[in-house]
Amino acid sequence: AGIEMPVNLKFCWEGMEESGSEGLDAIIEAEADKWFKGTDVVCISDNYWLGTKKPCLTHGLRGVSYFHLQVEGPGADLHSGVFGGTVHEPMVDLVHLLAKLVDNSGRIQVPGIYDQVMPVSDAEERTYEGLEFSHTALASDLKRDVIIHAEERDTLKHRWRFPTLSIHGVEGAFYAPGDKTVIPARVRGKFSLRTVPNMEPEKVAQLVKRYLQDEFAKLGSKNKMTVIETHAGRWWYSSPNHPNFVAGSRATEKVYGVKPDLTREGGSIPVTLTFEENLGVNVLLLPMGAADDGAHSINEKIDKRNYIQGIKLLGAYLHEVAATDMTA
Repeated sequence: AGIEMPVNLKFCWEGMEESGSEGLDAIIEAEADKWFKGTDVVCISDNYWLGTKKPCLTHGLRGVSYFHLQVEGPGADLHSGVFGGTVHEPMVDLVHLLAKLVDNSGRIQVPGIYDQVMPVSDAEERTYEGLEFSHTALASDLKRDVIIHAEERDTLKHRWRFPTLSIHGVEGAFYAPGDKTVIPARVRGKFSLRTVPNMEPEKVAQLVKRYLQDEFAKLGSKNKMTVIETHAGRWWYSSPNHPNFVAGSRATEKVYGVKPDLTREGGSIPVTLTFEENLGVNVLLLPMGAADDGAHSINEKIDKRNYIQGIKLLGAYLHEVAATDMTA
């Protein structure tokens, strides 16, 4: 195009996100005052629009704390015809405990877990107005209407700004096709808790472990129960009024002719917080893809419109950054 680059760029290429991004945090920390020295702002394009037509800027991500709940009983697997009804079965204990974690309306049952959650302000309530989001479209994506909440803004709040707990599976149990009458000697349930401002991972782990210990004691079981926290990623939240976001919003309006939605994500992008804390600068999430791109699916895609307009968006963003006072 014959136009000079309006800013200096420093790239961080990383291709191991799906295998844990091992070493990424360490190298950003090590290079903060070297390769990344002098960085004014960071832009990450690694998430998606809320819908399929209207672009957005993302200013919040939930954290995630992952737990393994293990119950151990006899020294080996047992035959249910011989030992059923005569021993405390680890799977029975585990199912009881997992069922105590969350109810069928999605409310976490761990006492005190909501005490740290930042209240919903009037200003935040206004951000849910006019967003490109509908229960009809969501139900279509899900292939069935299994949505918990009646109001669309409540669905978004529980995706973005309230903690949630999901149960993912059981290790050590029989799961193959067919019938098997074994009583497993040791089982391990796996669940995660998505955290939000202002929840502290250490406090979350403390509450979860204490609650499960109390509930296990009520069972009167002779089995052994252990709670293991395997991961504790923190949430991230930024002001959409920061000059970096202002530049992103102006660029979006230039390319798409519409003000972007201001969104948060229910998932986690841990490197966002790593950049913010180690470089001491604002981070903008500037997505290109649409909500129906099928992230992480075998048929993941990006529409031609999003690809072409996304190139324009990133270019416009660089020019807006150059024209915006980042210290304002």
